[in-house]
Amino acid sequence: MVSTDGAFARFYGDPLALFGCTAAELVGRVPGDVLGPDEATAWRGRFARALRGETMLLRERRAKGTWYVTVFPLRIEGEIQFAGGSAREVTPWAAAEEELRHTVLGALKAQEFERAMVSKFLHDSVGQNLTALGLQLDLIRMDLENVSPDTCQRIGEIQKLLEEMMESVREYSYELNPSTVERAGLRPALDRLAGRIRSRFPGTLRLNVDPSLKLDPKLASALYQILQEGVENAVQHSGCSAIEIAVKSTRAGTVLEVRDNGRGFDPADLLSGRRGLGLLSMEHYAAQAGLELTIASTRETGTTVRAATPEAAER
Repeated sequence: MVSTDGAFARFYGDPLALFGCTAAELVGRVPGDVLGPDEATAWRGRFARALRGETMLLRERRAKGTWYVTVFPLRIEGEIQFAGGSAREVTPWAAAEEELRHTVLGALKAQEFERAMVSKFLHDSVGQNLTALGLQLDLIRMDLENVSPDTCQRIGEIQKLLEEMMESVREYSYELNPSTVERAGLRPALDRLAGRIRSRFPGTLRLNVDPSLKLDPKLASALYQILQEGVENAVQHSGCSAIEIAVKSTRAGTVLEVRDNGRGFDPADLLSGRRGLGLLSMEHYAAQAGLELTIASTRETGTTVRAATPEAAER
């Protein structure tokens, strides 16, 4: 139980596994006095939400254990007097969840293969046939130029439509192909992505890529996929007015950050709906490239998605 001033008031059971402190060390003290800075901020926010009447279902990992924690308002005679919390260890369930995760990641790999095949078909078959058709129309227009100017004008209009179709096919093929970044490079790919996002995002989008950046193609592709998921989440869910993308090269390694100023969330909150396919995708691409992925978010400051090479992640 937590009092209205945010201090731990009472425990039933041993909180050591969850908080790293005994009940005697916690009672009467606020999270900032006994927990690390990030953990204290998270728990302060959770208790404040419960004292405002909200109920949260959280998943917390501690060492090799996994816990489900419910934080909720405690009412006495209709008034919220405390924030309450209950925790139960669900480590055996986590093993089953991990198996499900591997199944989902296998489906993602199959999806990548299918997207690559569709992209190849669009580029090699549809795109090339449209190009050939445009050239044939060019020849016809040249043959009829002195015979039927009106027909040539109609042919020119058809060619304009073909050019628009060809551009759409190229763009769609580019978006589908997960290896496009490996061929074109990260910066050109990010410029194209930024252009697409700006066309439907009313806020400010800033892109900052270290000009001296030199990356292995596989690493560049993983960073792009993580970045794309992070930006899409910000655009669709956060209600933000600004998104900042930064890709930096340091002596320790490479760091990618996607920041937004929208309504953040508690990454441990199972009721928020944030642990969906987007997060699984980011975890998948990070694991493939050996990147450390972290997601930091609060309701006051927005969300930061960070992917870094192991050496850079430690700094």
